[in-house]
Amino acid sequence: MLFLSLLFPEAAHALGTTGAQGEGAGGGSSMLIMLVAIFAIFYFLMIRPESKRRKQRQEMIDSLKRGDRIVTIGGLYGEVQDVHEDRVVIKIAEGLKVEVAKSAVNAVRE
Repeated sequence: MLFLSLLFPEAAHALGTTGAQGEGAGGGSSMLIMLVAIFAIFYFLMIRPESKRRKQRQEMIDSLKRGDRIVTIGGLYGEVQDVHEDRVVIKIAEGLKVEVAKSAVNAVRE
């Protein structure tokens, strides 16, 4: 009812609720429970899946090795020739090598 009274005060008054001003001691705890529930839903639907994807991507980047076939975020397809601390040298054509940041690697192709 608190939610209803916050969004539609006229409708809440017509239903006989008094709103946030007239509530007793239980009003604050129900609001707290609602906020915790909203945060839990937000965490399980958005934060946790994104952190899993970020962890998988970091593992993929850390496991790059010579001979892996990759795709960069710019759409270049190539084969890893050398791996440095923060960059990768890829061969994109015969006799043509390009050095890109490790973070620019989008996927390892099979």
